[in-house]
Amino acid sequence: MIGRSWTGSVDDSARAIERNTPSDLALDDIYHLLQTKRRRDVLRYLRGADGPVRLRELAEQVAAWEQETTVEHLSSNERQRVYISLYQSHLPKLDNHGIVDYDKDRGRVEATSRTSQLDSYLESPQETDSTDQWPQRYAATVGLCTLLVAAIGAGIVPIPGLVGAGIVLATFAVVTGVHAWSTGVYHR
Repeated sequence: MIGRSWTGSVDDSARAIERNTPSDLALDDIYHLLQTKRRRDVLRYLRGADGPVRLRELAEQVAAWEQETTVEHLSSNERQRVYISLYQSHLPKLDNHGIVDYDKDRGRVEATSRTSQLDSYLESPQETDSTDQWPQRYAATVGLCTLLVAAIGAGIVPIPGLVGAGIVLATFAVVTGVHAWSTGVYHR
């Protein structure tokens, strides 16, 4: 029931998502088209291409990405497996939705104007400029609390174990509360 409240009505965030999708493509269709890594790789390759590309070179590069190697080190079976699935399944599906222009007879594939509309769905975590420091803050908190518990266990810090557990819980409560407050969860 994502996007729906308990009363069954569509909430504003779901409407906003629907408004930002490419024209006449439902959000479910976009997710269906992009559910396989092979189709996402095709679109990533076409983003960097100037004009039409040969199906063979597209299939070779996608196979190389899948095998985490270079095109030169691919086996014939690896190339063929990707080529056939692109030829028979993935490219016709993208072509039917107007995402690519696929000329099956000539073995040519080209991005359409709709291809760039899917770019925001294709960004990998490495491509986004994430300045979120919270994972590091939580890791530091875990590290410091682990040191505290180890010091209590070794008798270096002379406090009872229950007090140490309370300190650990309080520390995580404070860090989590500050995180929630800084991201706007409690600002509503």
